[in-house]
Amino acid sequence: MKRTLILAAALLALPLAAAGQSVKEINKPVLENIDQVTPFHEGMAAVRQGNRWGFINEQGVLAIPFRNDLVWNESPNPGAQGVTSIEYPRFRDGRCPVKVVKEDGIPFYGYIDKTGKMAIEAEYLNLTEFNGGMAVGIYFRKTFRGKNNFQLNIYDYSFTEVILNPRGDMIWPLSERTNIMMDARRYERPELQTRILQPNLVAVKTGSRQWEIRKLDL
Repeated sequence: MKRTLILAAALLALPLAAAGQSVKEINKPVLENIDQVTPFHEGMAAVRQGNRWGFINEQGVLAIPFRNDLVWNESPNPGAQGVTSIEYPRFRDGRCPVKVVKEDGIPFYGYIDKTGKMAIEAEYLNLTEFNGGMAVGIYFRKTFRGKNNFQLNIYDYSFTEVILNPRGDMIWPLSERTNIMMDARRYERPELQTRILQPNLVAVKTGSRQWEIRKLDL
């Protein structure tokens, strides 16, 4: 038995000796100083350094460099709809949510593709991850009306909760949203009021805080 163990150890040592490498050398990391590693989704896994995230591919190569705009929450709310429910960045239907802080410090949300490029512009005040080719978002539109007597710009604001596809097309309007303050001092991210149940079926919360079941004709 002892002779068998010695022989096995010698055989294991042969590749290392032949290559002139130590165990430490053959286990040299391709990426270091990582604070968090997530599971793979669609061939990509998110990795975190501090507050920045990047993505590695299935070969361990950093395919999307570290950046600070990917959506994640240290303490996510799994019962919520939208960005507060996202624990870590991941790709679904080839899209990953990102946050862009625009004028007046208000955050807007969009999606990148697997190359790291913006695939759907950050024009939404809240949105979900994609699921089955659909996501829900609150689309924001700002229209210049003119100037007032003090030569200050006047704008009209509109907010529409919609279903969109991975190309960024708004394929179904759900409701016009109101009572959203676009002053950064008073701004609160609006909650989504729609849950996708099936590809052609959604639940929508009404103004009375009750739910309606609606069929979609996509």
